[in-house]
Amino acid sequence: MKRMLAFSERNRKEILRDPLSYLFCLGFPLVMLLIMTVLDASIPKEAGMTIFRIDNLAGGIAVFGQTFLMLFTALTVAKDRSGSFLTRLYASPMKSADFTLGYMLPVLLIGIAQTVLLYLASLVISWVVGTPLSVPGLLVSLVTLIPSMVMFIGFGLLFGTLFSDKAAPGLCSIIISLGSFLGCIWFDADKTGGVMLKICKALPFYYCTRAARSAIRLDFGQGTYLFPLLIVSLCAAVLAVLSALAFRTRMKADLA
Repeated sequence: MKRMLAFSERNRKEILRDPLSYLFCLGFPLVMLLIMTVLDASIPKEAGMTIFRIDNLAGGIAVFGQTFLMLFTALTVAKDRSGSFLTRLYASPMKSADFTLGYMLPVLLIGIAQTVLLYLASLVISWVVGTPLSVPGLLVSLVTLIPSMVMFIGFGLLFGTLFSDKAAPGLCSIIISLGSFLGCIWFDADKTGGVMLKICKALPFYYCTRAARSAIRLDFGQGTYLFPLLIVSLCAAVLAVLSALAFRTRMKADLA
């Protein structure tokens, strides 16, 4: 535990050395929230479109922001692998679990801070536009989003372990695109139906968004909240295990 915490503290300091990256991670979701709020205000009420209404938008943008945690993690791990830093650490008593948790913990804290800032901004917007948001719902949604944070960080750790610092960002961009579109952040797949809805339901991103939005509305139904949360939690566990196994395999290969 001490070794993992010490490594996590090192990673935290490395993150703070590059303020542009984490400021982008924290600030870009806020920019998107404001842009989509302005867009919602421009849509005629007769259109009946609610996807960009703040009670739907807040949870969706929160999930969108998490995709950048994946990119952040992948770049950190891939850069460490490209140098001699990790090679020297491999000779220490640290295990692969210490490395993976040491990478995940500081990024998870950034993800929580990102969501807190986003939900505070959403609360202010809700007062301005007159669409009420439940503070308890936002708090529940914050906790609900932790499994999806772990899932996206797991993706980043996996890509950063398996690929170089040049290839990993490109793969992360694919997941960012899939996560934002097929996660139903920008459109309502339930109303679209058909093949598109089936594709969305075949991927975990849809369930991330659904669980976050349902938590904000304090809707804890089996189909709207419990099942999506279960799917996301299982995917997070699988990604965490896969990334740890991949890191251990890579570590043994580098030591050979």
